[in-house]
Amino acid sequence: MSQDLSTIQSNDLTVDVLVDYTRRLYPSYKTKRLEDTIDDRQRIMVLHDIIFGAAKPNSEEESKLDLLVEKIKEKLSDVAARKYVEEGIKKEVIGLMQKREKEYLDEIKLQVLKKHTSIENASTLKKYAELEKMQYVKLSKSILDILRPKNQDEIIGQQDAVGSLISKIASPFPQHVILYGPPGVGKTTAARIALSIAKGKEFTPFMENARFVEVDATTLRWDPRESVNPLLGSVHDPIYQGANKDLAELGVPEPKPGLVTEAHGGVLFIDEIGELDIMFQNKLLKVLEDKKVRFDSSYYDVNNENVPLYIKKLFKEGAPADFILIGATTRSPEEINPALRSRCAEIYFNPLDSSHITEIIKSCADKLDVSISDKDAKLISNYTYEARKAVNILADCYSKAVSDFGTSTNVHITEDIVRNAVGKARLVPINKQKSSDCREIGKINGLGVNGFLGSVLELEAVCFEREAEGGSVRFNETAGSMTKDSLFNALSVIRKLTAKNIDLYDIHVNCVGGGKVDGPSAGTAITCLIYSVLMDKPARMDTCITGEISIRGNIKAVGGIREKVHAAKRHGFKHVIIPEENAEEAVNISGINIITAGNIQEVIQFIFE
Repeated sequence: MSQDLSTIQSNDLTVDVLVDYTRRLYPSYKTKRLEDTIDDRQRIMVLHDIIFGAAKPNSEEESKLDLLVEKIKEKLSDVAARKYVEEGIKKEVIGLMQKREKEYLDEIKLQVLKKHTSIENASTLKKYAELEKMQYVKLSKSILDILRPKNQDEIIGQQDAVGSLISKIASPFPQHVILYGPPGVGKTTAARIALSIAKGKEFTPFMENARFVEVDATTLRWDPRESVNPLLGSVHDPIYQGANKDLAELGVPEPKPGLVTEAHGGVLFIDEIGELDIMFQNKLLKVLEDKKVRFDSSYYDVNNENVPLYIKKLFKEGAPADFILIGATTRSPEEINPALRSRCAEIYFNPLDSSHITEIIKSCADKLDVSISDKDAKLISNYTYEARKAVNILADCYSKAVSDFGTSTNVHITEDIVRNAVGKARLVPINKQKSSDCREIGKINGLGVNGFLGSVLELEAVCFEREAEGGSVRFNETAGSMTKDSLFNALSVIRKLTAKNIDLYDIHVNCVGGGKVDGPSAGTAITCLIYSVLMDKPARMDTCITGEISIRGNIKAVGGIREKVHAAKRHGFKHVIIPEENAEEAVNISGINIITAGNIQEVIQFIFE
């Protein structure tokens, strides 16, 4: 023991160093005991007590103080190292705080300003009060809202089309649908009613809160770069499109779901769907197949912790878009994208005739609690073939009647009121009586169609016999090439029927009104017309004719049969001649005698009998 003690005494600098380190690393109240201790052995024991607390050195350490000193040194080294690191970190933190002190102060000042400074002022509060006040000012409902059909039976003249639409929507497996038909015949209203009926079925997949989202395709605008796409949705990047401020500051792109997502679980109704850009239609088809919309952005970083969960979900899984598409168009089916047509059921709405318009007017008059005679209701029907337009005319008449009578009860709409309304609107009759019981030479009534509206074509001709060959044939310059081909086909048929030399005649054919009558459907009518002037035979004026003529005298099928037959009805004709091949298209049309013919002899026999 003395040897160890003498060793320590000879190296008392080591003990002094340990004491000095201990004073630096531990509070003064603990090291105060060292001041009253002189013996090195006691000083080492005090150091051990200070460093290790109540723990006592074992007998081996106590007997060999050099081991105890090494243990104390090791402990002091650990404490010193920890203190050094802590001091270093503390200095760095203090340095950084001093460096960013100004930024911190500016942020605090800005928060204080935001908290205590109001963006409202007298002007903004006044405008807010005006908006609040305006919400309490309400006029009566629009007259068109009152007169709009509320159930299936109120859609007049479209029973078959509406029933077909309801069967396709109110089904356990509803179908996408395209509605064809002229404007103003109830396509949009029928779609709304179909969804309403479907939601009431037990087997329907539509929930009670299923939405009917309506959009007009002519108003949709989109950017091929996908920066703007209100139908399918787009991504607002933080730089170009301007995402939400909080997201833009973090450099996070913001997906904006479109109408297809808004219609999720319900019906998306696109009016005039044929007006959509072809690429736009193809993108819509992709959504119909995937039942979701995919988003992409070069600004999106999946590893960015600042991206909210909903944005991560939209980029990863896409926005849901499981809906039923109902498209409406006034175009013909041939003008619609074949890929879109192949995915949709097709339903055709018929043009309305005068009896339908009259019935609609009488029904709307009952809703307004006004009286109108059948004669005056029929007078309104002479000015339009659209239900919507007829309702607008009735609304004008109602307003005029209320103004004249000075009351909204016991109102009667007279003929003078109707003529006043249509006169101020500068409307002209579209259902002029063109049929007559007389016969005329060089005149035939043909039929044409434009879109879903049929029309009567007044064809007339004169011929002049020549002394020598070299005759000519003249037709309207505005007539299309197919119609002129029909004229030459008709001349060949006439030459075969009559054995006359056409070169000995100058023939002038005219379509009254100068309208473009392109297409082959006027061929049969032109043949009868030339036959009339060459043979000097009068034709009956109570009959309309349509059909393509072949050079062998056969009558071939044409398009738009229903529209043409309805046009003949509107203008008061008793008979209409159509090709035999179109017979099935004219079933269930009443109010006119429909005659089918397979060759020109049958037509000539009826027209000139």
